[in-house]
Amino acid sequence: MALFARTARARTSSSDGDRTGLGIAVTVFLAVLLVIACLTSITVGPTGVGVADLIAYLTGRAGEMEAQNVVILEAVRLPRTALGLLVGAALAVSGAMMQGLFRNPLADPGIVGVTSGAALAAVCAIVLGPMVFVPVMQVMGDSFLPVAAFLGGLGNTILLYKIATRNGQTSTTALILSGIAIAAMAGAATGLLIFIADDRALRDITFWSLGSLSGATTAKILAILPFILLVLVTIPFVARGLDALVLGDAAAFHMGVPVQRLKRLSILAVAAACGATVAVAGSIGFVGIVVPHLLRLVIGPSHRFLLPASALGGASLLLFADTIARTIAAPAELPIGIITAILGAPVFLMLLLSRNGRSGMEPT
Repeated sequence: MALFARTARARTSSSDGDRTGLGIAVTVFLAVLLVIACLTSITVGPTGVGVADLIAYLTGRAGEMEAQNVVILEAVRLPRTALGLLVGAALAVSGAMMQGLFRNPLADPGIVGVTSGAALAAVCAIVLGPMVFVPVMQVMGDSFLPVAAFLGGLGNTILLYKIATRNGQTSTTALILSGIAIAAMAGAATGLLIFIADDRALRDITFWSLGSLSGATTAKILAILPFILLVLVTIPFVARGLDALVLGDAAAFHMGVPVQRLKRLSILAVAAACGATVAVAGSIGFVGIVVPHLLRLVIGPSHRFLLPASALGGASLLLFADTIARTIAAPAELPIGIITAILGAPVFLMLLLSRNGRSGMEPT
């Protein structure tokens, strides 16, 4: 292990300058790509709202537009684009953090129980809500399902963290093994609820499990914004520590990294962000694994560039995927999870094969 680390450091140190330049270039490219993705998401759809309409709206000349286009922009396109941007950025950054924290390129937020807990709570709300929680549903209305999913994901993460922490020390191995066990139990309970569900509930569960941005509203965006910002603002504080963790907990500690504090901050930020995204957009797979892994293969493993680049790349991917999902079979809308898998899986596989299976997790 020590020989591997010294060899990897020697190889990477000789190209730090190149990777810094490449990291800046890729980040700038992804920022431009995100602008294009936003414009595409806002202006492309079954009803045409052109760039000229968007410019008129943003410059305070909405009165010159058709009233129908103003309604479409305010009520549908702008909230949907904003939600896609936030959800995509949160999923990709969370995936990059988990892969760095667990030193595993296949790790994603599901490993800390967010996805399984949110899924179980959401299925409970769909199947049992009309029978058991009628008064609560009448009070909460459309927010009942998102709130249930958020609380389920957060509760599962807290339980997992408590199990894996002894004497103030959180074991990465215990987190992974506990996460697998709890996810299996949550999956079994979810399967049992699906078994007893009626046809209406089954349709709702299927659509929710594949993800969608169709429920985007300004209220929902404002509700999840603090949780998404929590994971984004932690980037400058965790990047150096995640780089050091590649060498192991002990080596990172001797380099001055507060390992336990870093783990707690990263896990809580990921749990909050992913619980919020699952609550409003359902379970959208692949973004948290594919985007960070592809970027790591291109710009290297340094989280200084990987985390912000993942935010830009994840937001762009989700916006392009959502545009395709709502236009390819219009007026019907495909679940966005199908599109992210179709777009991400082949590219991911080709890059892995072209790099002979290198994970890109080498130390910086």
